[in-house]
Amino acid sequence: MYPNHTHGQPAQRAVEVHHPTPIVQAAPVVPVQPGTVPAVASIVLPDGRVVTGYAIDPARPEPVAAKPTVSRTAVNVALGGVGFLAVCGGLLLLTSFITALTAFIGQLIILAAVIFGGWIAVQVLGTSGGSSGSSGTTVNIRRAVFKRNHFHG
Repeated sequence: MYPNHTHGQPAQRAVEVHHPTPIVQAAPVVPVQPGTVPAVASIVLPDGRVVTGYAIDPARPEPVAAKPTVSRTAVNVALGGVGFLAVCGGLLLLTSFITALTAFIGQLIILAAVIFGGWIAVQVLGTSGGSSGSSGTTVNIRRAVFKRNHFHG
């Protein structure tokens, strides 16, 4: 029969059982463009085992788009517009101030005329009544004759 059989039973062999070790993903998976095959890499582990697989490049962030430079002409136009608005506001305030100052001066002139006219009226009309007991300046007006632009009193 079989030379390895003893007492009619088959010989037992040592069975080796291999349990797969899960691979922990260290980098995010990057989708590969169709038509390109990534390179195959083999790594020898410290215990002598060889692991073969596809090399995965780490995900690279997308480059930041460069900001477009602003032309100096656009900056100058914008600053000129801001300056023009500031000048217009200042001129509006200046014209309002001049208008208010003119009205104030006109009111002062009218007030001075009223006060001065009242003072003259008091001086002239206040002395005509002698019975009031007030001591004022008496002005005597005599008849005067004007001949050929000469005063004869």
